[in-house]
Amino acid sequence: MAVRKIVRIDEEKCNGCGVCVPSCAEGAIRVIDGKAKLVSEVYCDGLGACLGECPLDAISIEEREALDFDEIEAMKHAARIESQRETVHACPSSRMLMFDGPKDLGNIQTQRTHSPSTLCNWPVQLTLVPPHAPFLKGSEILLAADCVPFAYPDFHSDFLEGKSLLIACPKLDDYDSHLNKLAQILKQAKPVGISVLRMEVPCCGGLTHLINQASRMAGVNVPIDEITIGIRGEVLTRV
Repeated sequence: MAVRKIVRIDEEKCNGCGVCVPSCAEGAIRVIDGKAKLVSEVYCDGLGACLGECPLDAISIEEREALDFDEIEAMKHAARIESQRETVHACPSSRMLMFDGPKDLGNIQTQRTHSPSTLCNWPVQLTLVPPHAPFLKGSEILLAADCVPFAYPDFHSDFLEGKSLLIACPKLDDYDSHLNKLAQILKQAKPVGISVLRMEVPCCGGLTHLINQASRMAGVNVPIDEITIGIRGEVLTRV
C-alpha cells in the first residue's frame, strides 16, 4: 500500500446514470444500489480515463494511500464481467432485450373490458408542473420513472388511483433542474406522502436519490416509499 492517484466518486453528486462505466476498461467502476462505486482499489490504475464522462462532475482523481494497482487482476476482473454478460462496455439500462409476448393475448383481449383512466392531473412531466399546482397541495404524490407505465400493465389501477402523478427520468432529464423543482414542490405543496415508482435498472435508482436530496434541501420530512418494477413488469421490491 502506498500513496498514489486513484478515482474518487462523490456520491452526493452521482445519480447512478452509469455513463462512467464504459470508460473504465478494467471494470473498476460499477453502478451499485443506484450509485457509481469503485469496486476495488486494485482495479483502478488512477489514469483518469473516466474523467470528463460524468455529466454531474462527480468523478475526480485524488492522491491518497491505496492498494497498488494490479493490472493482471484487473484484466481478470474485466474478463469475468464480460463472461457473465454484465458488460463493462455498456450501461445496463441500455442493454437490448427481446421478450415473447403472452401466447393467449387474443383471448385476454376479448375477455377484458376497457379500464378507465385514474389520472387526476395534467401535466404530468415534472419539467412542466409548477410547484404551486393546486393538484399537488396536500396530496399523495406518485413520482414515476418514464418507463414504468410501459412495463407494468396495471399501472393505473395498482399505483396511480388517488395520487398526483409526476414523471421523470433520472438519466436523460436535467437532474439539477428536477432537484430544484422537487424541493420547491415539497416546500409549497406539503404533500402527505410520496411513492417512488422506479425500474430495476441501476440508473433508475437516481429517482429515489433525487427525492431524498430534494427533501433535505427543502427541510421537509415526508414519508417516502420506493417500489421497484422489473423489466418484465413484475413488482420486485417495496421499501
